Formats: sequence, structure tokens, C-alpha cells
Amino acid sequence: MMKSKIIEEEIVYTGCQLSSNWIYKNFDVLGDCIVAFCGPAEVKTEDLIDIQDLKQNLFIYSKNMLHFIVEHFDIYLEKAIYRQRLLVCIIYEELSNRINRANGVFKYDLKRIGDDIFVNNNKLTVSIATKTMVSTLIHVGINIDNEGTPVPTEGLNNLKVEVTDLAADVISRYCQEVDDIDMARCKVATR
Repeated sequence: MMKSKIIEEEIVYTGCQLSSNWIYKNFDVLGDCIVAFCGPAEVKTEDLIDIQDLKQNLFIYSKNMLHFIVEHFDIYLEKAIYRQRLLVCIIYEELSNRINRANGVFKYDLKRIGDDIFVNNNKLTVSIATKTMVSTLIHVGINIDNEGTPVPTEGLNNLKVEVTDLAADVISRYCQEVDDIDMARCKVATR
């Protein structure tokens, strides 16, 4: 069963959070879990795990983001990437319900391309999946503030999205989806 926690304290995301048992070591949540927290993102080029970004000398910076870290205790990177896409799809649906369905008016061009979400062609999220010797990890960061980012971005503040409610709903839905998948796997008879 998935565990979850919303962390109240501000944390600077540097990429070091993508290490096995970071959540357990720091927040005493053991096992498959998802956590959310807010804080800046400051990932230097040399700390990137996305080799394509590394080769382009890119870096990740945001003054304030909503971060999700997920850890599953298996070592299948492809499965982690499917889970990453599931998480991004949940975030996309939650955002779509919040920003585009108000009064039935579509105010923003919201789209998901792979593991990224864009608003009016500006990047809203960053995302990566990786593996360790004992687990797989996912990070999704959503800009809250888009000032000073290295590429054109959008932020939740501009979209008038309440961050705490979004975090709680995304975590709840992700846990439910993963638990439902586990249950579906267990209830099938083979011949």
C-alpha cells in the first residue's frame, strides 16, 4: 500500500533527493511512498541525471516549485517511467479541472507532451525518473513562481491554483491509482 506525506517545511530541491530512502531518512516514511513539498529548485549542470540536458549544459532553476518525490522499491526503470507518466497525467487532469473548467471557459492552452506539461507553450513542469540499487525514484516539479527561470515558463501563481489543495489531490489520486493497480494484479486468475 502506498504511503504519503505533505511536508510543511521548505526544501531546496537539488537532485540529491533522488537517492534511495531519502524520504525514510528524513521523514520516517518507510516503503513505497510519495511526498510533496515546496521550495526552490537549484540543480546544477553537473548534478543533472538527464544526460540529454547535461550534454546541452542545461540546469534547473526555479524560485519556488511544488515538488513531488516518489519512491517504489523495485528496480525496473521502464516501470518507473510508466509511473512517472501516470503521475504527470494526474497532475495534468487536476490542473485542467482547476484552470480550464471554471465557468466552462478555456482560458489556457494546457497540454502534456511526454513527461512535461505546458501552458500556452511555456513549460510548467520538470520531471525525471531514475533508479538506485534498491528502488526507483520519480521527481516532478511544478513552477509556483516563474520569475528568473532559464527557459520560458508558467507558474501556478499566475494560474491562480491553490498549491496545498493541488498537492493533496495529486497525492491522493496517485496512491489510489497505484493501490488499484496492485489490487487488479492480485485478483486475476490465470489458466
